[in-house]
Amino acid sequence: MTLPLTGERTVPGIAEENYWFRRHEAAYLHLIGHCADSVVLEAGCGEGYGAQLIRTVARRVIALDYDELTSRHVSRAYPQLDVLRGNLATLPLRDGSVDVVANLQVIEHLWDQEGFLAECLRVLRPGGKLIVTTPNRITFSPGQDTPLNPFHTRELAPSELDEMLRGAGFRVDELTGLRHGRRLDTLLNGQIINAQVEVALSGAPWPAELKEAVESVTVEDFDITGDDMDGCLDLVAVAVRP
Repeated sequence: MTLPLTGERTVPGIAEENYWFRRHEAAYLHLIGHCADSVVLEAGCGEGYGAQLIRTVARRVIALDYDELTSRHVSRAYPQLDVLRGNLATLPLRDGSVDVVANLQVIEHLWDQEGFLAECLRVLRPGGKLIVTTPNRITFSPGQDTPLNPFHTRELAPSELDEMLRGAGFRVDELTGLRHGRRLDTLLNGQIINAQVEVALSGAPWPAELKEAVESVTVEDFDITGDDMDGCLDLVAVAVRP
């Protein structure tokens, strides 16, 4: 069973969703080394593809999501995962019970982000890592006081994410940004995001040129660097519990 596309999560295996899927996958592949031989909690696992990717290197992956339909899907689709249904505001795990908390493209959906980070600190062992990605507010909702995505409650700029992680008691070891590589900067005259948004808002059929471009996107089309953080698309952070 494939989860329905609601706009709240990315689903693999759908041609029109390939740009967003590959964009998220690039971040997982960049961060996956932090999960090697570890007990990992993916807090907000969504469809489960990321947790399954982490499972290729981790000793154990606990895939947690609040949505009942999602949790059932992940249990069936990815039997190697330990699936829990629960609220990210009160993680259903013991203190110091995991080595890594993965939270990719999720924190922007939460009402109590500070409370969630406190919970991450609680369930991590000393020296454990929190790996986070989230849209860069400056480029995702430019000039807006509230997020353009109706499923987002609060988006963060690079300095805001850094301050929030440090304020929660973490040491920030990495704060980098995901951006388009050279090919995506020229594909469709650099308008591959805007073209997708325009089609989604209009409800019109996908133009063949746009669908072909989106289907062609791979993880190699994205770069993750510390350059020009304010201009990046997604923030990528690695924080450590002292």
